[in-house]
Amino acid sequence: MTTDPAALLAAVEGLRTTAAGVRLPLELDGVDRARTTQRELVQQLDDYVLPRLRSLDAPLLAVVGGSTGAGKSTIVNSVVGENVTATGVIRPTTRASVLVHHEEDTRWFTDKRVLPELARIAGQSVQDDPGSVRLVTSDVLPSGLALLDAPDIDSVVQANRSLSKQLLSAADLWLFVTTAARYADAVPWDLLREASERGTSVAIVLNRVPPEALEQIRLHLATMLKEQGLGQAPIFTINEVDLDQGRIPARDIERLRGWLSSLASDARARSVVIRRTLTGTLGSLAERAGGLVAAGQAQAVARTELEKGPRAAYQDALAGVEAGINDGSLLRGEVLARWQELVGTGEFLRSVEAGIGRLRDRIGAWFTGKQVTSEPLGEALQTGAAALITSHGQVASSTAARGWKTAPGGRELMDAHPELTRASPGFAEDVERLIRDWQHDIFDMVREEAGSRRSTARYLAFGVNGLGVLLMVVVFSMTAGLTGGEIAIAGGSAVLAQRLLEAVFGDQAVRSMAVKARESLIARVEALYDDERARFDRALEEVPVDPAAISQLEAAATTVETSR
Repeated sequence: MTTDPAALLAAVEGLRTTAAGVRLPLELDGVDRARTTQRELVQQLDDYVLPRLRSLDAPLLAVVGGSTGAGKSTIVNSVVGENVTATGVIRPTTRASVLVHHEEDTRWFTDKRVLPELARIAGQSVQDDPGSVRLVTSDVLPSGLALLDAPDIDSVVQANRSLSKQLLSAADLWLFVTTAARYADAVPWDLLREASERGTSVAIVLNRVPPEALEQIRLHLATMLKEQGLGQAPIFTINEVDLDQGRIPARDIERLRGWLSSLASDARARSVVIRRTLTGTLGSLAERAGGLVAAGQAQAVARTELEKGPRAAYQDALAGVEAGINDGSLLRGEVLARWQELVGTGEFLRSVEAGIGRLRDRIGAWFTGKQVTSEPLGEALQTGAAALITSHGQVASSTAARGWKTAPGGRELMDAHPELTRASPGFAEDVERLIRDWQHDIFDMVREEAGSRRSTARYLAFGVNGLGVLLMVVVFSMTAGLTGGEIAIAGGSAVLAQRLLEAVFGDQAVRSMAVKARESLIARVEALYDDERARFDRALEEVPVDPAAISQLEAAATTVETSR
């Protein structure tokens, strides 16, 4: 043990705080075991390590544990010479654990020094529930020793099994009770193996042994204990005898009672048992905390990957929209048809080559004589852009959802949020609103750029809406995505739209407006996709993982190791 108890206590307190602060919300492989490790670690620190470090002179707590029907309660009653705890092969499932102690030691157990989660019940109270511990005083049991009758370690009730293990972890001494018929059962040996690994002090009570089989069974049990590193554990055998008022006759229990009494009366012997268990438990903390650190790190990695999936999906969606805007693919089908309705036949396009001057004379007829407006073209452009943005957004949500379903920890998130498999309910309306708002941006840009030109014939011939639609055509003017005749038509459309705009604003202004309009649209789409992706972020907020807490736990475990 350390020469600086205060430093060790502070280190263990830090370990307890950091261990409780680690979160393991994602359903990864092995997470159930990690959560159990965390719960058991925190419980043992609360129930045993911290109380014992704070009070090394407190009474030795011997927890009596074993399988159903092994005779644990009978052993306790027989040691203290009175029936203080209920016996029977089939025990009630709602029964408080019983802690028997000398009256002089009452102060050590009435407060929450040990087992702080369990309520205290005095005497034979009817408030008998498994979430409490019933305190019973005994003049037979010497001061300095307390016996705690724990639930069955193989109880059919999960809560009883968990409580039994918790109580055993709070013991200075594990007093395991088994029988000649069941001493080789697997469940007790799992706990005994754990006790050996942690250096816990253990004593074995071999109950109901037929006299003729005593030597053979005792030898076999001793061999099994030695194989598990418990060769020094004392074995107390009790013959198969008739009970007297539900208790083992005094002559048959005397050896165990005498050993416990001598342990209680000998401060040095008691200290050896206490320090052996405490030292062993302290020595196990680093490895147990290390397992929790590894589980926490796996959670952090998995959560990072879950964050990356939706981000990548919506980044790809934005890139797809940018490509669709830049490659001229929006100038297909319906848009081309509406454009041709607006500008007429190829003769109109050829007139551009003869010079924009001669074209001006025909502009008025374009918008008035033919009674053709830019509205159908504008609507076609809006519809095409909206379809592009909507399609990529829907693909992004579907892709992100599929990624989560196959990613570690993601399937449970998708089960909790099936709505993430598709775009949000109002997504299509949001896209339409985005396009309308963007178009208004373009109209405002045209008005601002026009300035004093608003009274010129060129400006009046087109109007704000007409010029805005032409600017939209220029924004979607690149032709990398088109083939065959579409290239010639769409390319000519872009050239014509740009020259018409240049006739009003000049070439530099047109280029500047086109860049601004494209950037405005991309920024709006990015913001919309960010809002869609935020649905995945909100789902992840329900499974918080704090990498800093994991690092703090790792540091705290190191501090305990160096302090002990």
